Amino acid sequence: MLRTPAYQKALLLSALLGVPVSLAAFWFLAALHELEHLMWAELPARLGWGIPPWWWPLPLLAVAGLAVGLVVKRLPGAGGHIPAAGLNAKGTTPAALPGVILAAVVSLPLGATLGPEAPLIALGGGLALLLAELMRSQKTPQGSALLGAAGAAAALAAIFGNPLAAAVILIEMAGVGGPQLFAVMLPALLSSGIGALVFTGFGRWTGLSTGNLSLTLGVPIPRLDAGDVLWTVVMAVGIAVALHTVRAAGRRAAGFVSARPITGTVICALAAGACAAVYTLAVGRSPADVASSGQALLGRMAEDPHSWGVGALVAVLLCKGVAYGLCLGGLRGGPIFPALLLGAAAGVLLAPLPGLGVAPGMAAGMAAAAAAMLRLPVSSVVLVVLVLRSEEVIPVVIIASVVAFVTVQLLPAGRPVPPAVGRKGAT
Repeated sequence: MLRTPAYQKALLLSALLGVPVSLAAFWFLAALHELEHLMWAELPARLGWGIPPWWWPLPLLAVAGLAVGLVVKRLPGAGGHIPAAGLNAKGTTPAALPGVILAAVVSLPLGATLGPEAPLIALGGGLALLLAELMRSQKTPQGSALLGAAGAAAALAAIFGNPLAAAVILIEMAGVGGPQLFAVMLPALLSSGIGALVFTGFGRWTGLSTGNLSLTLGVPIPRLDAGDVLWTVVMAVGIAVALHTVRAAGRRAAGFVSARPITGTVICALAAGACAAVYTLAVGRSPADVASSGQALLGRMAEDPHSWGVGALVAVLLCKGVAYGLCLGGLRGGPIFPALLLGAAAGVLLAPLPGLGVAPGMAAGMAAAAAAMLRLPVSSVVLVVLVLRSEEVIPVVIIASVVAFVTVQLLPAGRPVPPAVGRKGAT
């Protein structure tokens, strides 16, 4: 296939499309960031508040719910796929792009507990197909799928800052290899994680070296021990059950909204805003901790996890978890960043357990939450390792990802997500 002119032309076209798609993704993310900063930092500061008051999320999310409901009901594509269904590798049609962009712009900066990755995938795939049409490229189902995936990967790399994470996520989302891939991959992934622990342990105990291809970072890296591994398994099961429950709540919310797109979306958005308000009233922290993707909060938590007391961690887990489930079914965005934050918060909360630790706890929690929510174990491992930039935590990341993935697969699947149907049935 690599030698066929059609495939070589598609490969060249993908390379050419990567430039405009990446630029579009950059400006899209920059616009979202600036709007979020305006709504949650600049405006409250101009009005004399150090942090937004407790009631601040309610009007913003009411506007977001109304706008998204109108997009879902009136525009082709229904604003993109429903987040409760997970990430979707299917390309977005050019006609659906305005609705996808508008739904993301009114959801994310105004307080949806979702990330920008799903709109980015839709933006990249839809824009690639649109540019291919403008260039009058020959259109075939296989070629459209290739260009859509290439555009989605180019856009997704912008948010993760790493093309490897984007490529792995797109490959696993597309289901390359079919269901048998997971059957072969999970034992190999788990065995490699256990093997890394054994090699590390024996090397430390004996002082001998086997010689391997690796680089050493000149920064302190925690050493894993048996306690980290045992707690990782327990944590992964608990986090998987919790995230499975959140996803099930999102599916129920999606069913509620599908019957009444406008009023249902407003109700879900207002309820998510109420979660943020309760959080601020309870712990005195900014409601943006709950009413946001969690990307910025995750960075602050990683930098200074000891600044979080038990009450604040429990509050962010409960309030953000409920808001996350509501937004998964009612608004538009991606499921990755809130899941990572919830996993990290759970890891910090459980870090004082004997034999655990903050860094292994955060790493295992993030991996378990990502795998439980996305159902993409390899992508979860790659994503967490690249985010934390520490190869020492790879074994617990692998174990947590595999255990969480197996756990959610053994739990009841729950109700299906209704299709997102926009104007004239365009999906």
